[in-house]
Amino acid sequence: MSVCTLVTQQAPDFTANAVMPDNSFGQITLSSLKGKNVVLFFYPLDFTFVCPSEILAFNQKLEEFKKRNTEVIGVSVDSRFTHLAWKKTALEDGGIGNIQYPLVEDLNKNIARSYGILFNDSVALRGLFLIDTKGVVRHAVINDLPLGRNVAEALRMVDALQFVETHGDQVCPANWQQGEEAMTPTAEGVASYLAKRG
Repeated sequence: MSVCTLVTQQAPDFTANAVMPDNSFGQITLSSLKGKNVVLFFYPLDFTFVCPSEILAFNQKLEEFKKRNTEVIGVSVDSRFTHLAWKKTALEDGGIGNIQYPLVEDLNKNIARSYGILFNDSVALRGLFLIDTKGVVRHAVINDLPLGRNVAEALRMVDALQFVETHGDQVCPANWQQGEEAMTPTAEGVASYLAKRG
């Protein structure tokens, strides 16, 4: 399935081994997280370059995601043992330290493949999927390997999703931020919104 066709569809479920926040090994079943939003992000490989900057950036904002009833889960084609070794490597040595969300192993690459982001049958591209409380993919973005993601934008999309879910008669226009005016999806609504910004 391609990334584009996943949006509005049930997220492909999986059960996989992971390194948990307390450094234990456990299993994660995505569908067991229904009732929460999930930011599921893929990265190419442990012990690389752009990847630790993203993993640490998500960890720095983790409490903000949790305040929004949102779980963060990272996935790569590495093993849980490699994930753990990376967590136990100091930042100054290229490690990620004790991050506080799970890192899932995808050794057979089936998770990346099911999300349509497996590159050259080798590693996952930088795919990010925002999954709602019913298990539906509501937002997806994919970056090429050298292009790091914007974690603040991922958080903004969680805010936008939660806003439209609780304000069914409104939509979020470009660059909308939490606390700003939204838009009524009518001809009059868009005209009124644009006139205020003209």
